[in-house]
Amino acid sequence: MLRFLTAGESHGQALTVIVEGLPAGLPITLEEIQGELARRRLGYGRGPRQRFEQDEVTILGGVRHGRTLGSPVSIVIANSEWPKWMDEMSPAAGATTKSLTQPRPGHADLTGMQKYGFDDARDVLERASARETAARVAAGALAKALLATVGTQIISHVIQMGPVRSKSVARPTPADLAVVDESGVRCFDAAAEALMITEIKAAAKEGDSLGGIVEVLGYGVPVGLGSHVHWDRKLDALLAQALMSIQAVKGVEIGDGFEVAGRRGSAAHDPIVWDATDGRFRRESTLAGGTEGGMSTGELLVARVAMKPLATLNRPTLPTVDVVTKEATVSFKERTDVTAVPAMGVIAESMTALVLADEATRKFGGDSVAEFTRNHGAFMAGINDL
Repeated sequence: MLRFLTAGESHGQALTVIVEGLPAGLPITLEEIQGELARRRLGYGRGPRQRFEQDEVTILGGVRHGRTLGSPVSIVIANSEWPKWMDEMSPAAGATTKSLTQPRPGHADLTGMQKYGFDDARDVLERASARETAARVAAGALAKALLATVGTQIISHVIQMGPVRSKSVARPTPADLAVVDESGVRCFDAAAEALMITEIKAAAKEGDSLGGIVEVLGYGVPVGLGSHVHWDRKLDALLAQALMSIQAVKGVEIGDGFEVAGRRGSAAHDPIVWDATDGRFRRESTLAGGTEGGMSTGELLVARVAMKPLATLNRPTLPTVDVVTKEATVSFKERTDVTAVPAMGVIAESMTALVLADEATRKFGGDSVAEFTRNHGAFMAGINDL
């Protein structure tokens, strides 16, 4: 099984991630990890922080001469802005800094302060910040590399920004990754892209923020990841939990989940056919999003992820209460974006990859990549011999 653990704060010295369960012999380069982190910084509507804050990546262990060793992989992402925050975020006792006492509605600030007994919102927001997802994307780069050895690739694209929704039914394939990433909002629909950018400009002018929806697509997902036998082994449930864990995400849909809820059963399921040419079973649609009974079907995996507008505004107007004086005020302002929906798509890719890689290692096993791919090949060779 594959698992990972992240640590670090938004303005701390570094973020770290340890990934355990990768088989030995997987080719890994710093450039691949840095490339994924650079994709996370993409998107029209991001704040100036993305222009001057770099992700300085170091692999501390688990990789030698460009290949995994089968031991845990340790990655550090240094914060290039650390010198400006050394006093504010010092781990040493006795440091005195001004407390943030006007919690932001919609953020973890107030509830976190109440839960842990803090009197300073910074003790909460530094870890609650979406900056933590940089460590997840680094881990996701490793998961994507492992999935690629069995022909699985993941791509995302923005289908809605604020009230603007793409009307196109075209979906990008892995071959379209550069086209999607070159879009200012990572949208595969040029007409919708222009409207989305206009909407972002309008929100920025008013100091406001926008949410949106991203569609994540998994191509070449093997049949049989996940399981129907236990509630906590169902693939769609694992994906929903992983995607919901992304900061500011408030909804996850597998396939056309919400739309088919309003249909009759005769129009709500994917017909199964026998493809005599390829000698395999196929579904003729993606209503179920590539899962049935908590397992992958081998068809296109489809998940849609809804992100709310960011709780930190460039022109703070959200009513709150000062936790010390109990007087009405407005929330404080940290550096923020007008929207982070395009970046969320890259994070959603990573979380999807980590879930699929975990289930793939559970299904196929193997201490080395050669054994992992051999087991996968043997399983796939017999799935249609029923």
